[in-house]
Amino acid sequence: MAFEGLTQRLQQAFGKMRGKGKLTEEDVKLVMREVRMALLEADVNYKVVKDFVKKATERCVGLEVMESLNTQQQVIKIVNEELTTLMGGTNARLQYSSSPVTVFMLCGLQGAGKTTMSAKLASWLKKDGKRPLLVGCDIYRPAAIKQLQVVGSQVGVPVFERGTQDPVRTAQEAVDFARSHQHDVVILDTAGRLHIDEALMDELARVCEAVHPTEILLTIDAMTGQDAVNVANTFNSKLEITGCILTKLDGDTRGGAALSVRAVTGKPIKFAGTGEKLTDIEPFHPERMASRILGMGDMLTFIEKAQETIQIDEEEAVDLAKKMKNAEFTLEDFLTQMQQIKKMGPLGGLLKMLPGMSQLGDIEIPEDAMKKPEAIIRSMTKKERRNPSILNASRRKRIAAGSGTTVQDVNQLIRQFEDMKKQMKVMMNQARGKRGRFRFPMGR
Repeated sequence: MAFEGLTQRLQQAFGKMRGKGKLTEEDVKLVMREVRMALLEADVNYKVVKDFVKKATERCVGLEVMESLNTQQQVIKIVNEELTTLMGGTNARLQYSSSPVTVFMLCGLQGAGKTTMSAKLASWLKKDGKRPLLVGCDIYRPAAIKQLQVVGSQVGVPVFERGTQDPVRTAQEAVDFARSHQHDVVILDTAGRLHIDEALMDELARVCEAVHPTEILLTIDAMTGQDAVNVANTFNSKLEITGCILTKLDGDTRGGAALSVRAVTGKPIKFAGTGEKLTDIEPFHPERMASRILGMGDMLTFIEKAQETIQIDEEEAVDLAKKMKNAEFTLEDFLTQMQQIKKMGPLGGLLKMLPGMSQLGDIEIPEDAMKKPEAIIRSMTKKERRNPSILNASRRKRIAAGSGTTVQDVNQLIRQFEDMKKQMKVMMNQARGKRGRFRFPMGR
């Protein structure tokens, strides 16, 4: 995942302040030197790094420590605020036209992931209640339109194309088609090149002049580092882009593009691609990204992802809450929860959103991590799932054979499950102690 190297370096820098009551100017310079090196190694633009370190240093020198925070926490708070400001401060929402049809044009270099991102954006808009139409305007890359049709069908969004016809005319006809077929958003997947040239820019400018897009979104490969800043600058000077979309933010990238683009171009990052699936797109929130970079997790995105992907009705939620409250959570419930969690995406990515988990380093969790426990539970009878205490040696042997695992695997799962139930009981008892008479918020 992006920023892992940067996160570790920053945490090492902040660790040098542990135990200090008040920072001297020399202490601040030492820490900020480490911060500067961490940002440069993350391929952040050097001018951006220089300004960032200057601002953060000025705020840290002679810092009066708040009663509620120690020195280390106070400096982290300042760096967090400066990182948030660096990336734009707040989430920049998409702008929509006052006319019936809004046009979004995606542009960028070839290989940045425009076509896939077009489908991801269409999928996100569809969930938001819009009726998007994808338009194939890349007539140069072999099979570009066919790829758009494939990903469009996967997200259930129609694709408008006219083969190798002039892209400007195709864009105009697409807008007319959208207007007459009740589509409220048109997404233009334009052509890219391996490098910026006049022919590419001229074509994009003509498309803009013909259909007047509300948003011109530059698609940037996050793995390109500072080169992404140069690309963004050139596109912005020629087309006056309205925002950027970062792709491949889940890859082995140092994160320099995310920290540099906004500061250099003045244009906000509006979305980020976080995986290979067509649902792996999320609005870019600078404050949440800063929190991730500093290893503090991102609980808001975690909660939103859970609300979006986990479908559970109110009655089931109340029933589950009562079971957890009384430590009556069964293996059957455990199986249901595993299936829900799998919908949210790779476990490693989810864990990184939890506060403190980044300190464990690169967490490699196999894609099939849940297959074994799922197979074991499915090999049990309903009675066994609801009451694991009846699992004697012969039953465990049968379950192991039925699930293609070993008796040791079955024993380990049961042991882990019992430990989890004990932890639930402890947590609930603590909650009762803190609240006096415990009352669960989801039911009476």
